Amino acid sequence: MNDFTPPEGDFVHRVESVLLDRMDRIERENRRLRRFGSMMIVAMAVVLGLAAAVFWYTGRFGVAGAVPQNIVARQFTLRNGDGTTRGTWGVADDGTVRFLLNDAKGRGRVRLSLLADGSAGLSFADTADHKLIVMGSLPDQTSSFVMSSGAGVPRAVLGISGAGAANLVFADQGGATKTSLGVDAKGKGAFTVAEQPGAQIEEPAPDVDTTGDAADQGEAPAAPPAAPRKAARK
Repeated sequence: MNDFTPPEGDFVHRVESVLLDRMDRIERENRRLRRFGSMMIVAMAVVLGLAAAVFWYTGRFGVAGAVPQNIVARQFTLRNGDGTTRGTWGVADDGTVRFLLNDAKGRGRVRLSLLADGSAGLSFADTADHKLIVMGSLPDQTSSFVMSSGAGVPRAVLGISGAGAANLVFADQGGATKTSLGVDAKGKGAFTVAEQPGAQIEEPAPDVDTTGDAADQGEAPAAPPAAPRKAARK
C-alpha cells in the first residue's frame, strides 16, 4: 500500500480559499449591519421629528376634544400680541379674589373683587381711574349702587341696609348731599331737600386697585348714606 502526500502547494491553496471565503462572508455581514444601522437611525430621526411636531402643535393649538380636568394656579394673566396686560385673575395673600380687565393701554377699567370677609364689589372706571359706577355688597346684606361724575365725585347713591331701609341720595358736583328719598325699616317713607350743603357722600363699594399683574388691598363697601339732618320736608 502506497502513501500519497499531496503537494504542499495544494494545501496552501485550499487554506487560502477557506480564509478568503470566510472573509467574504464577514464583509457581507458587515455591509448588511451597516445598512440596518443607517435605516434605524433614519427611522429614529423621523419618530423624534414627528413627536416634536405633535408637542409643538398641541402646545400652540391644543388637542381637539381634550379638556383638562383641573388647572391650579394663584393668578392668571392675559396679554395681547404686543405684551400689554389686558386682564388678571388671582387670589391675594389676604384671601381676596380679584378680576381686572384693562384697556388696550393697560389701564384698569373693570374690577371685580370678593374680600375674605364675604364683601363683594364691581366697579367701572375711566382712563384716569375714576370710578364712574360702583356696586357693592356686605356680608350683613347691605348693598349699594353708586354713580359718579367724570371727576370721580359720587353724584347718586342707591342703597339698601341690612335692616331693610332703602335710600336714594343725590349730590351736587362737589359731592354735597342735596336730595334724598328713603324708606326706613318700618316702611315709613320720607323725601328731603337739603337747605344747607350736606355731608359728602362716601363711595360705598369695594375698590380694587391693581398695578401691573399684582392687586392691592380693596376697601369694603360702606352702609348706604342717610338723609341730611338739615332738610326741609315737603
